[in-house]
Amino acid sequence: MASIFTRIINREIPGHIVAEDDQFTAFLDIMPLVSGHVLVVPKKEVDYIFDLDDTTLAGLHVFAKKVAVAIKKAIPCKRIGVAVIGLEVPHAHIHLVPMNTMGDINFTKPKLKPSNEELARVADKIRAAL
Repeated sequence: MASIFTRIINREIPGHIVAEDDQFTAFLDIMPLVSGHVLVVPKKEVDYIFDLDDTTLAGLHVFAKKVAVAIKKAIPCKRIGVAVIGLEVPHAHIHLVPMNTMGDINFTKPKLKPSNEELARVADKIRAAL
């Protein structure tokens, strides 16, 4: 069965996609730590990030860098934090989290619950910054 991320990539379920190429997709986390929290995934469904072949792993990070630069332009923050925790969905992914404090990337804190309209506005800002 396809992961929820594969279903977003394949447009089977809605997602706020901010960037995409032939190998990778970046979309907003619908329950973000902070506004602008993006997930970057390979289109090839592989559970564990370090099971990706070297070329895909390197490409994922280069693609994530492009997205991170756009997030920083679109969302006021000091830095873009990067996390690979990968326990919640069996599909390799990188979290890009706008940060002003270390607490902004604390995955144990309550998640935000933005409206679909708010997510759409944030996605538009990030896409415009690419």
